[in-house]
Amino acid sequence: MNNLTINILDKSYTTPTDKNSKQVIKNFQLNLANNEFICLVGPSGCGKTTLLNILAGLDETFSGNIALSESQTLPKVGYVFQNPRLLPWRTVQENIELASEAKIETLDFLLESMGLATEKNTFPAHLSLGMSRRVAIIRAFAMDPDLLLMDEPFVSLDPPTARQAQQLLIDLWSKRPHKVLFVTHDLREAITLADRLIFLHSNPMSVIREIPVSIPRSERQNEVKIEQFRQQLFIDYPEITTLL
Repeated sequence: MNNLTINILDKSYTTPTDKNSKQVIKNFQLNLANNEFICLVGPSGCGKTTLLNILAGLDETFSGNIALSESQTLPKVGYVFQNPRLLPWRTVQENIELASEAKIETLDFLLESMGLATEKNTFPAHLSLGMSRRVAIIRAFAMDPDLLLMDEPFVSLDPPTARQAQQLLIDLWSKRPHKVLFVTHDLREAITLADRLIFLHSNPMSVIREIPVSIPRSERQNEVKIEQFRQQLFIDYPEITTLL
């Protein structure tokens, strides 16, 4: 089992107008089991995107370490941003191929799994927002990463489209599982997707609760059960209500 260990002792910022250092993350520790799907839940501005940028290697100015257990090396990372970031002059397939040398059979499988098999030669301008977000997810999966980072990939989608995208994501993940860190403000979405919920507070960011989701995945489309689990969380852990 190639688990991932994240240990960020300190991440601080200074700004041109304020030379005093502001600590964003302090003593953040998290272990991800092989192919575990974790959702990070916390208030806006608490440092979730900063954490993802560190894990993606986009920000190296921190104290701590990140390593895969078997090799003690950095993981290969796929990153799905809030904005799909598709190049408008390239087709769906060409956008995916920019990030991966995956075989055509793999690309066809991924497109089929996300309901985009007929759109491989379509340009982004002719895609809906929901379709563009699915292309961004395929692009990340095509890299076959050790760790898949997802920063609110379904934000701004209407609820039916978001639910469809969530189910397509889980269907794809179940066929090609990876370690996933998924950032969301939507607790229902987190419960629907995650094996484990990580609740964060800010100033500086640290973990206040880790809660496994006990609903079987076969029952996660039942909105009544999702809501019952959500309400029970508020009863059992009243401190998390301030994070949403």
